[in-house]
Amino acid sequence: NPYAGLVSRLRASWLSGKPRPLEYRVGQLEALGRFLDERKEDILEATAHDMGKPPFEAEFSEILLSKNELHETLNKLPGWVKDEHVERNLVTRLDSAFIRKDPYGVVLVIAPWNYPIHLLLVPLIGAIAAGNCVIVKPSEMTKHTETLVAEVLPSYLDEARCCPCPCPRAMDCFAVVTAGVEETTKLLENKFDYIFYTGTPAVGRIVMAAAAKHLTPVTLELGGKNPCYVSDTCDVENVARRVAWGRFFNAGQTCIAPDYVLCT
Repeated sequence: NPYAGLVSRLRASWLSGKPRPLEYRVGQLEALGRFLDERKEDILEATAHDMGKPPFEAEFSEILLSKNELHETLNKLPGWVKDEHVERNLVTRLDSAFIRKDPYGVVLVIAPWNYPIHLLLVPLIGAIAAGNCVIVKPSEMTKHTETLVAEVLPSYLDEARCCPCPCPRAMDCFAVVTAGVEETTKLLENKFDYIFYTGTPAVGRIVMAAAAKHLTPVTLELGGKNPCYVSDTCDVENVARRVAWGRFFNAGQTCIAPDYVLCT
């Protein structure tokens, strides 16, 4: 398998404990913030080339939402990583009882094309915050954004260096893999400790089937039905503008875009 060496190297880094210290996690998250700030124009240009996405939409949906996730995580991470002490019962009366949050290990993030930065970085932020090593796979359908992520993001995370694996740049704890359907199928043959996939139900079934072979837990973000309820007391013109904005934002390619209206 062409990705076995890459996965093994990241697992070795995770087993060494490198991504676990709070200081390391904070440093990597702050580096993602610098990526968003310093490469803002590159992101806007790439998303414009790939999808014709207007600068306002791209800055709001790709950059600002990702930065909001970053700020929330950085502010709350010190509290999240602390042990949570719990009440003791008769059996544990003489013990110290607490809940400890441990990382999963090596995480795979497969991003979609409709929000190629936002839906790649947000799972990455969570995985880094939890102390995991991560492989991210941008969508092959957004070529300019994929190239930007593969060539630039590694220079902000960990220690970028060349390696014999199929990805352009790889690191001790993080890697970017550029892959189409065939290559992604090969990638999924490897054992991961958690998989985060955003996309269609058809591909979600493939991801879940591959994960099941290793009993790997998954998050499948596949969209769904999104009704809008319109009450008799609403301002109809105001509601119409808001529903239209939500439906047509990002050319309608949003998993929570309004699907239909419920009313009396």
